[in-house]
Amino acid sequence: MKRFLLIGLVMTLLWPCAGRAAVVGDVTGDGVVDVADVNAVINAMLTHGELSADVNGDGVVDVVDVNRVINIMLGLETPDVTGVDYVWDGTTLPEIHITVSLDEWNRLLALYDANSHTKQYVMARNFLFVHGTDSLAMTDVGLRLKGNTSRRRPEGNGGQTHQAGRTDWHHVHFGINLRKYNKDEEHTIKGVRKLQLKWFKDDPTYVREVYCYNLFRQAGVWTAPRDQHCRLWLRVEGDPCETYYGVYEMIEPIDENYLKQRDDSTAFGTHKGNLWKCKYVGKPASLTDPNNGDYGWDDDTDANHTYTLHTNTKRFDAARAQLIDFQLKLNGKGRESFYKWINEVCDVNLLLRTYAVSVATGMWDDYWNNANNYYLYFTTEDLYDYKVYLIPYDYDNTLGTSAQCGVQNDAARQNPLQWGQDGYPLIRRLLEFDDLKAQYVAYLKELVDARNDLLHYEASVRRIEAWQRVIAPYVDNDTGEDTVVADRPASWGNHNEYRLLDTGGNVNFFRVKAASITGL
Repeated sequence: MKRFLLIGLVMTLLWPCAGRAAVVGDVTGDGVVDVADVNAVINAMLTHGELSADVNGDGVVDVVDVNRVINIMLGLETPDVTGVDYVWDGTTLPEIHITVSLDEWNRLLALYDANSHTKQYVMARNFLFVHGTDSLAMTDVGLRLKGNTSRRRPEGNGGQTHQAGRTDWHHVHFGINLRKYNKDEEHTIKGVRKLQLKWFKDDPTYVREVYCYNLFRQAGVWTAPRDQHCRLWLRVEGDPCETYYGVYEMIEPIDENYLKQRDDSTAFGTHKGNLWKCKYVGKPASLTDPNNGDYGWDDDTDANHTYTLHTNTKRFDAARAQLIDFQLKLNGKGRESFYKWINEVCDVNLLLRTYAVSVATGMWDDYWNNANNYYLYFTTEDLYDYKVYLIPYDYDNTLGTSAQCGVQNDAARQNPLQWGQDGYPLIRRLLEFDDLKAQYVAYLKELVDARNDLLHYEASVRRIEAWQRVIAPYVDNDTGEDTVVADRPASWGNHNEYRLLDTGGNVNFFRVKAASITGL
């Protein structure tokens, strides 16, 4: 305690330097970063209190946050409050309000009835984004339904139109394209053009995917998209009031804007390469059948492909040739030639670290086990000269939500060295080399080491409880669905015993997972 009293004394002496306006670091919300914010962070750290004091957005309130507030207050750091650092700053619980005309809402329902996997947009007349004391309004933005197996009708049953005043609302995933109809900077949130709004379909804890993406970032996997909780309202014009949809997950879409946010010399280096979304659609996205793969591009139609190109679509044939050549080499090169080549075209350490986090969080619906749920980004359009990155996404079925799939039966106890199928080469071929296997195991053990505050159960429980304290008062909603926070996995899982907050050794996912890793 003497240490914190000393910090308070130092801050009192530095008081004349305080008062610099900033969004990041203003924990008290009074418009300035000053001693009161330092004290607020210290109090939150001592009491495991409000997540709003998590200034650096790593899911934990600690001395790093204290130091950052001090640096901002003294002008030693000027935080970037544009783009993703503003929208996903982790210190607020943003509000999103959407208004749709009756005709456009009924058109959305009809689109779903015609094709439940429709990707078509309708126009939302008004959009309001509330971030702390800031608010940003705009008109005429794109609204669409999203999801794969989670797709549902947002209202009523098939064939019905909107029933004002007696509406049967349903939780669904939404996609927002702020520039769908107006290509100007006024239709962005400080440069952010799109948002994905995801309901917690398979997660009564309301934290699984938030936890996973946060862990990726803490573990140095900078390719993971940003996300955090938000609150969502929707109103169909003519209704007496807004419908409160409740607490949602707000996710950074993986698209060209995502690439631009990471195109500096420490990341991709460029945003002009070929971005592929890879998922199990009729065929597994296994990277094993190059000449017979299902390839397509994002053409604003309802078409779904195993491999979908999202950038440079006007040069689709060249992008497909690049992906096919990559697969031919991935499968066909001899042992030593493969080792040399994969280290040339891939940041192998980042890939192994990515996969260590994926396996440690129990992501069974992934590339290695189910040939599903990943992106590939090739940094150039050149057929041979590029770097390729695997980008993780869709991490809601994790942390003990387990299923019988591929070689999986128990996502906590499954041997991390035998996580997926031998026929899927990208990870399996890497682990055939002793040095790469040792590095993968080292990353896994780093995650569960208590000294690192990563996947260790005590640090995990602290982060989860902090998130839940923020959102718990707001989960009750007008759909009548998912109205409580509960510590259990998805009801359809094959291991319903797993818990996140119960620290019992036989049921706590983090403890069981750690046991499967430490013995390697």
